[in-house]
Amino acid sequence: MSLTGWKKRWHWPPLVFLALALGLLGLDRLFPLPLREVQPARVVVAEDGTPLWRFADRQGVWRYPVTLDEVAPAYLEALLNYEDRWFWRHPGINPVAILRAAGQNLRDGAIVSGGSTLTMQVARLLDPQPRTLRGKVVQAWRALQLEWHLSKRDILTLYLNRAPFGGTVQGVGAASWIWLGKPPSQLTKGEAALLAVLPQAPSRLRPDRWPQRAEAARNKVLRRLAANHVWSAQEVNDILQEPVWLPPRQMPQTAPLLSRRLLSLSKQNKIVSTLDVSLQRELENFAGALKPQLPPRTSLAVLVVDHSSMKVRGYVGSADFRDDSRFGQVDMIASVRSPGSLLKPFIYGMALDDGLILGESLLQDVPRRFGDYRPGNFDSGFHGPVSASEALKRSLNLPAVQLLDALGPKSVTARLRNTGLHLRFPPGSEPNLSLALGGTGARMDELVAAYSAFARQGSAAQLRWLADQPLRQRALLSPGAAWIVRRMMAGDAQPPASGAVKDIVPLAWKTGTSYGYRDAWAIGITPRYLIGVWVGRPDATPVAGQFGFASAVPVMNQVASLLIGHMPVSGTPRDPRPATVSARSICWPGGQPLPAGDENCRQRRQSWVLNQTLPPTLLAPGQEGVNGLRLRGWLNPQGLRVAADCPGAQSHEWLLWPLPLEPWLPQAERRAQRLPPVDAACPPLRQGNAAPLVITGVTEGQRLQPVPGKAVLVLSVAVQGGQGGRRWWFLNGEPVEQDVDNDRAQLVLRDAGRYQLVVMDEAGQLSTIAFTRS
Repeated sequence: MSLTGWKKRWHWPPLVFLALALGLLGLDRLFPLPLREVQPARVVVAEDGTPLWRFADRQGVWRYPVTLDEVAPAYLEALLNYEDRWFWRHPGINPVAILRAAGQNLRDGAIVSGGSTLTMQVARLLDPQPRTLRGKVVQAWRALQLEWHLSKRDILTLYLNRAPFGGTVQGVGAASWIWLGKPPSQLTKGEAALLAVLPQAPSRLRPDRWPQRAEAARNKVLRRLAANHVWSAQEVNDILQEPVWLPPRQMPQTAPLLSRRLLSLSKQNKIVSTLDVSLQRELENFAGALKPQLPPRTSLAVLVVDHSSMKVRGYVGSADFRDDSRFGQVDMIASVRSPGSLLKPFIYGMALDDGLILGESLLQDVPRRFGDYRPGNFDSGFHGPVSASEALKRSLNLPAVQLLDALGPKSVTARLRNTGLHLRFPPGSEPNLSLALGGTGARMDELVAAYSAFARQGSAAQLRWLADQPLRQRALLSPGAAWIVRRMMAGDAQPPASGAVKDIVPLAWKTGTSYGYRDAWAIGITPRYLIGVWVGRPDATPVAGQFGFASAVPVMNQVASLLIGHMPVSGTPRDPRPATVSARSICWPGGQPLPAGDENCRQRRQSWVLNQTLPPTLLAPGQEGVNGLRLRGWLNPQGLRVAADCPGAQSHEWLLWPLPLEPWLPQAERRAQRLPPVDAACPPLRQGNAAPLVITGVTEGQRLQPVPGKAVLVLSVAVQGGQGGRRWWFLNGEPVEQDVDNDRAQLVLRDAGRYQLVVMDEAGQLSTIAFTRS
């Protein structure tokens, strides 16, 4: 053979190999592996891996995705030794197994063995083919593609998650939970052998319907493992004594509303939440037991958060997900509702930080008008002088509005928004004073997250829904203000006489009731958990008699009792007093410390003080001057009030209660009794107790009309301030009949028209108001 001919023949093998490689590459491009899923099956699981809810793919199949490390080694041993002993060595097809299967099929005249490797089984799962010669060729080609593109571990993982286990269940993870109620990592060897063989004929071997068939198939696997010396003969014999019977399949049906919500927060096929599955089941059972006690079409929502980690541990968005009459599929935790009085603790905390009040500062629960806004209390009454802690604990409206007016509604709204609490207002409107009473919209999840500031040293943290979600928080209040307000809500607001303060705070809570009894709220702070409770109708229909204390607080208390059994082994978080908080003695009405025996200390109180700041009593606009707290004058040696130029006059100062509190004060504390008599021989030029007369009960320019069906309008009015003694009332110039109490009068308006009301005191002061009766 010539050298040239030899060289030509030498070039043929590489060219053939190159052509074959290009052909295979072309086929791979033309017929790619169908690995991508347009709509994958997804499952939401609790923190411990327990499935909560499943979302099937377009074919109705659901899976529980697992990795090789999340499956018991015994299952992998049983699977590989029974299905494909040479899995880790062959290139996707096993020629020896194929030839053996072909011989068996020819001998028996029927298909008794397919000779398929696990890789070929995965190929069939990804791209189903008929059991024909052509189908086998395509299946083998797909197996080679799998080995080309993926690692052995990836191929085995695909099998673990795609193997059929009957009906709409695929994968050993889903099968383990459905049939055995446990994660695949905890499979025993007997259970592993059963699950290894079920995919061969999942319908025929269903252990709940055909336990004898399932047991026979399992035993076949066990005997092969013993014969191959994978498991010992003694161990296999012990397992063979165990009967096979499993209860009917149970699909995961827990936390449906949270599961639906988490689909948008994670792109994973297995969404790992922060839920405590045992607590979640207890809460759902509790809600189900409570449902018959609720009014018709009424629902409830409960949210439980571990405030030490901000993990959401329990989530019940409705009373019953399947109850359409109660709008069960409406998630009230994510719905915008009026929060009622739930924003008040933030207002008090900000007022502490801004130096407006102390824990026991004097506030005024009296009728007031803020422009066109005239708030009242839930019980329709007023309580006069109250401390800040008492006003918050009793959820009084006027003191909260007084503080909000001083802080500014826009400022409070912005500070809350900065930490994640977004208050909603109607289009075109701005934050106003009504937000202290629920004149805004908020969501329970954001409210509960904001309340974490009282348990996390003033920092409000976002809720953690997913196990891998990082903790994010922002400062809302100072640690000292958060500490004081939390104790206000716990009913432990005043410093103890011993000075010792416990680091573990009892249950602190706040209620809320929206206008018209539409929403009943309670948010509680236990030493470990935040509890949010809402009760109401999702369609916002009022329910008479439904309010926070009566409807939501009992639910909160029962949830708090239930949580005692779920306290982590790490112990109870402590909340020690910050260094910025100290205890001081203050005096009312001035609000600041005074020495013992000082006549201006009309009531002494022990109060928590923030940053050693001692603000005076907060006055409302218009309460300055003679309406204010401090009155300066002169006394002669006999203790009578005189003018400054009178013989022997000595300067003196009195601290008086704010004028609007007069009707609620004992007689001895009112201005007329507090101030000494006037010396008629040398009277002061202006008598300090002659505060301006102020008419209450009707306002300038107000338009009034009688109750429907009544022809006569009866109007009760009162007067504050002025010189002590008798008052004279005149309506359109005519005297008004009075009873013994000169400070009050009752007007009987029979005719429509304009009216002028005049009141005069003994010093000749007049107060006049004009109004109209329709």
